[in-house]
Amino acid sequence: MSAEGGSYNEAVRAVQAGTLDADEAANQLIDRMSDRELLGLLDGDSPRRLLPIIPLLHGRRPFVAGAVPRLGIPGIRFSDGTRGVVIGPSTAFPAAIARAATWDPLLEERVGLAIGLETRARGANYSASICVNLLRHPAWGRAQECYGEDPVLTGRMGAALTRGVRVHVMACVKHFALNSMENERFEVDVSVGEHALHEVYLPHFRAVIEAGADSVMSSYNKVRGEYMDGNRALLTEVLRDEWDFTGFVTSDWVFGTHDAVLSLEAGLDIEMPLRLLRARALPGALRSGEVARATVQRSARRILRTSVLHAATLAAARPSVSLIASPAHRALAHQVATESIVMLKNDSIGAAPLLPLAPTIDHLAVIGRLATRANLGDNGSSRVRPPSTVSPLQGLKEALPRVRFTTASGRNLSAAAAAAAAADTAILIVGLDEHDEGESVVTGGVEVGVLGRAFDAGPLRQTFIALAHVVSRFVHGGDRTSLDLHASDVRLIRAVTAANPRTIVVLIGGSAILTEEWKESVPTLLLAWYGGMEGGRALASVLTGAAEPGGRLPFVLPTDAGHLPPFDPSAKSAIYDEHWGQRRLDREGHTPAFPFGFGLGYTRIEHQLLEHRFDESGGRADVRLTNTGQRAGSTVVQVYAADISVQRPVAQLLGFQKVTLQAAEEKTVRVTLDAGPTLQRDPATRRWSRRAGDWALLAAQHSPASWAGAAPLRRAGS
Repeated sequence: MSAEGGSYNEAVRAVQAGTLDADEAANQLIDRMSDRELLGLLDGDSPRRLLPIIPLLHGRRPFVAGAVPRLGIPGIRFSDGTRGVVIGPSTAFPAAIARAATWDPLLEERVGLAIGLETRARGANYSASICVNLLRHPAWGRAQECYGEDPVLTGRMGAALTRGVRVHVMACVKHFALNSMENERFEVDVSVGEHALHEVYLPHFRAVIEAGADSVMSSYNKVRGEYMDGNRALLTEVLRDEWDFTGFVTSDWVFGTHDAVLSLEAGLDIEMPLRLLRARALPGALRSGEVARATVQRSARRILRTSVLHAATLAAARPSVSLIASPAHRALAHQVATESIVMLKNDSIGAAPLLPLAPTIDHLAVIGRLATRANLGDNGSSRVRPPSTVSPLQGLKEALPRVRFTTASGRNLSAAAAAAAAADTAILIVGLDEHDEGESVVTGGVEVGVLGRAFDAGPLRQTFIALAHVVSRFVHGGDRTSLDLHASDVRLIRAVTAANPRTIVVLIGGSAILTEEWKESVPTLLLAWYGGMEGGRALASVLTGAAEPGGRLPFVLPTDAGHLPPFDPSAKSAIYDEHWGQRRLDREGHTPAFPFGFGLGYTRIEHQLLEHRFDESGGRADVRLTNTGQRAGSTVVQVYAADISVQRPVAQLLGFQKVTLQAAEEKTVRVTLDAGPTLQRDPATRRWSRRAGDWALLAAQHSPASWAGAAPLRRAGS
């Protein structure tokens, strides 16, 4: 390689050796670039004619932006996937919402390491795998890609995934910001007050930035009337000036950039993934002075310094593709799926609960259309194609080779009831799949001018919009229209439980499914999510008692959808306030079906708060745990605070820790506390201070219904 062709590698070696810092290395590269090369850093390298086949290419190769072969600059080599790598056959981990249910950041960091390694082995150097949008309403079609409704839980899990991913590739967090509607994601305008914005919808993004995220992906939606690609208030004033973020910002794909110059000036560095608006507009804007050279160089510097700095931390060798879906990664997928399963009910039938299944069981009926499917979740941009999968039925048959199985799809209620009646126990698998929720297609009102001048107005524009309307009627996914099960599933539950009261119902889905209509007839109820390639084996491990259900809800399950914020999938505008999820139920006095943080195990573990220390930077709480049961088990210690001077205290999660105890073991654990939920931000000064009120602290196994016995929150210096 010539000296000129090796410039990028020379820059990386200089940063490794300490003879240049990353900014100096980036500046030297910029000095050697032509205007064409410099502007080429600011958008994708693929021509716009590839737009129709993006879905095909998305799963075959990395998408490249800003490669400069003359100088050896590899560019940003993009891979997607919150459940794993979307390029080629890869390990399919449980959906992010399932991993949130583990409440285990250390486990999530291991998932990040695996995703990062497989991403690099597939030839990418950049992974958009970290989605920390808050679950404001469970009807959101992409709820399965997030970590639930709580900022502290979301921030810690997102930070953990970031730390793992960026060991091998640059880590991108998305979608910044206030993106939690799917059908109208391209157009919806979100109104939000200063307090809700900074104290509810942004803290988890900041936590991921502080964990070292290299990049941020902007969202499609508007915030306060401005599309996010041009939203200087958030992309520059908050993200860079207030949070000191030094990485680069990319757009969401194709329709995420609306103005080439305005977006660049606002803080969007790269238009992804094609040569669309910027390729047409920026060369002339730079020549005419409409855009300053310094503005172009600023974005180029962010991109190159981040790329060079990250490359300087990597081992030289690219991982072998043999590590993809390796036995170790499959075992990790199995562990995560097992620890994510939430047991909501396990009532006794006769002398004992149905779970774990008795060793003497002879005949099982496994019923439901989802029993024979691996059901990995959404088929949109996060879709992972594993080399193999395991369905619930297959997992059970492997775990119980001596048991006789009867199966029924559930389409014929009489046949399903007969199968249940003849068995010792019935296991009913019901819920959702990729047809019910997920990423949506382009909606009719999306701005199609990015495709070229012919689409700005006239026949082509109208034809494209009409086509999008037609396609949207036949493509499934998107936001949910109901939080209930399908009526056919409810009928099936009633038929099977009437035929055999020893019925275990397993729910599959990506967020809340209402249970009030039928849960009283069901003695045992589990939520098993989209469990990844090993989900069937993990479910069998829990049902047989080889492992316990380790999951806890990352959102509240209400008794009525009316207890949640309004949600209109077709809305062009929405108001986001601080009242959502469990906090909204607390504020309005509604008792949930199952509270945030809830989950049962196969043993009983008691919690006792001993002492704590706390100030505006955070704190810690010591909690004594005692396993009073007959077998080992785990719990998630959850520490909440609330202002108990109000009539209806609203619980705020401050910290948590997952702990395993042996039978009869007693242990004291120290839980790290986040001060954020007890603080408020002054919009004028951007300073944070204590929120007024009479605050108390409580250690619990889920969001508390009562604050009796809570300890006063003692702040340092007070």
